[in-house]
Amino acid sequence: MRSWYLILPVLLTGGVASNCRFDSAGPSGRSGAGGSFASGGRGIILNGSGGRTVGPCTGLRCRQPSCAGPGCMVQGCPTGVTTAVMGTVLDPAGKVPLYNATVFVPNAPLADFHDGPSCDSCASSVSGDPVTQVQSDEAGQFTLTDMPVGDNIPIVVQIGKWRRQTTISNVPPCVTTAFTDPDQTRLPRNQSEGHLPRIALSTGGADALECWLRKIGIADSEFTPETGAGRINLYAGGMNTGNNSGDGTLGYDPTLNGGATFTRSLGWWDSVDNLNKYDIILLSCEGVENSTNKSAAAVQAMQTFADAGGRVFASHWHNWWIEHGPAPWPTAATFNHRRDPPSPLTGTIDQTFPKGVALATWLLNVGASTPPGGTLLVNGAKRTLTGVNAPTQRWIYNTEQQTVQYFSFTTPYGSGSCGKVVFSDLHVTSGSGGMMNDSSSPTLPFPTGCRTVDLSAQEKALEFMLFDLSGCILPMIP
Repeated sequence: MRSWYLILPVLLTGGVASNCRFDSAGPSGRSGAGGSFASGGRGIILNGSGGRTVGPCTGLRCRQPSCAGPGCMVQGCPTGVTTAVMGTVLDPAGKVPLYNATVFVPNAPLADFHDGPSCDSCASSVSGDPVTQVQSDEAGQFTLTDMPVGDNIPIVVQIGKWRRQTTISNVPPCVTTAFTDPDQTRLPRNQSEGHLPRIALSTGGADALECWLRKIGIADSEFTPETGAGRINLYAGGMNTGNNSGDGTLGYDPTLNGGATFTRSLGWWDSVDNLNKYDIILLSCEGVENSTNKSAAAVQAMQTFADAGGRVFASHWHNWWIEHGPAPWPTAATFNHRRDPPSPLTGTIDQTFPKGVALATWLLNVGASTPPGGTLLVNGAKRTLTGVNAPTQRWIYNTEQQTVQYFSFTTPYGSGSCGKVVFSDLHVTSGSGGMMNDSSSPTLPFPTGCRTVDLSAQEKALEFMLFDLSGCILPMIP
């Protein structure tokens, strides 16, 4: 188990602190070590060219020091000396570092989220008038510069509608301080810790995404039927009963410990009003296409949900929503159903685009890929398609077997950057034998049937894809 992301405390001083000061204008600013903070003074304001000027400030902006020495109050100050905090963003379990999370210090109350699809831009996805903000890198690490100093400084970690605010007990001026407690830089496990997106999860007899969500750290209290208060609402999808009838027969136990029964996915997903209550729809593989439990109304509702800004993750046989969905979704990939490839399969990470490069680096960092990286060993791989068509983005593939294990596209397809769809042509929760039963048992109620607690390599890959799916979407470049 790697522990590289636990950073030891470090103070980078080099004699700089003696020159550190706060520019003040009258009693409301801070001057010297014995001063006090107050709104309405004059603080260090970052300008668009990366320099600093002195101007009116409010709140935590009045606590941002100038660390370059007396007289350095304008653009062109020496770089490299700042008040900073460094740390690592982790998943809700506090185990796996996360890429591209936004970390910031708010200077105002955070805005409430609203459930359901929306076309929010990346610029508008962060509230609270941040004093300083940064994105985590492929190791999950971040360094917030130009930090406000003093006691109980708030810090927020956010990916899309996953958001958690904690407090740094003390930030000293003009040094870099390590924020080392992994419990304070992880995403929330439950609603008492922060905000989680509202997720509808359709269960299935050939994959167990509900067990996978527990592994990334979501508390059991958040898994409920739609009538419950949990943020993860479970619906009962179908299972292969051996006759390929597509009748939606379950063949497994669609209940929670205690006896609460899931609503059937059949019929529920026919209504876009039902889907629009959620931010993300997760579809576990049912073991067969189950064509008749996905009506024309259902596939239209799913596309309408995504086009409005919803996020959809579809595992294996849920290719039906894309391959047989309304135009133009069927053009997203070249579907060609063939016999499963050998298992395990070595998947290649497509590094022709920036996030593909980030995925390859991240998989290596979290121990899901072996040096020199760029590959992922896949159990339970499928061959539902041979390739993708632009602007669909391929993520993981195998040239020899003509497979694509992950692809995604933004919606409305071909022209928009509002929602997003991810398809995985594999069984995410397959164990080393390529079968779901290696890691979970569908014949037992949830969560009793969840047999393992640690993420496999391909489950870590899905974690990257889930949080990328959850995040804001940049405009398409023509």
